[in-house]
Amino acid sequence: MRFRLIGRGLVLIATLAGIGFLIETQGLGHLLDESWIDSRVRGQGVSGEALFVVVGALFTAIGMPRQMVCFLGGYAFGFALGSALSLLASVLGCATAFFYARWLGRSLVQSRFAHRIRRIDDFLRDNPLSMTLLIRLLPVGSNLITNLAGGVSAVGGGAFLVGSGLGYLPQTAIFALLGSGIQVDPAFRISLSVALFAASAVLGVWIYRRFRHGKHLDDDIENAIDSPES
Repeated sequence: MRFRLIGRGLVLIATLAGIGFLIETQGLGHLLDESWIDSRVRGQGVSGEALFVVVGALFTAIGMPRQMVCFLGGYAFGFALGSALSLLASVLGCATAFFYARWLGRSLVQSRFAHRIRRIDDFLRDNPLSMTLLIRLLPVGSNLITNLAGGVSAVGGGAFLVGSGLGYLPQTAIFALLGSGIQVDPAFRISLSVALFAASAVLGVWIYRRFRHGKHLDDDIENAIDSPES
């Protein structure tokens, strides 16, 4: 067992080193710079679209806010295509983190954080698709932590990914709209994005409270959505 854990640790180190090498040599660290989008993605056809999806999936898998990926998708491709490619990148990033945790870190994480994993299992077990959807609709919580926790839980990968994809839809559309270059007054587009985000956040909290059936996912999330300010 010790050698298996050491082997997994070595794979983890090698993976992180490889990611760092790609960021350093391929200029991926400038993804947040719109000039990178202009020079490497926009107007490049299918190759630009594929590059955006791959890089977006990579960055969401390691913890970059998927909302930024969606914003850049709207900026690069417009609202409709940008939303579709951003959603694809988000789901691929989710799958990468989920299966990475499941295949490499499941035993180790369960042995060290058994109580937290048990709470996630309890929350997702009976209706994994719908309960994952509830989590994704919330305006709070860490996308990366949820992906990793789901990976080391007993939830099925298919239900987790489908629920995640459906739950990603509202914010994907909102942030792609915010970043898009559609012929709408910028002030109106920003105001509409803010209003839609607020509406989706309120709806997400309401749905979560209504259908969680007395289950509690995380103390910080519960405190955030049950506070008087929420």
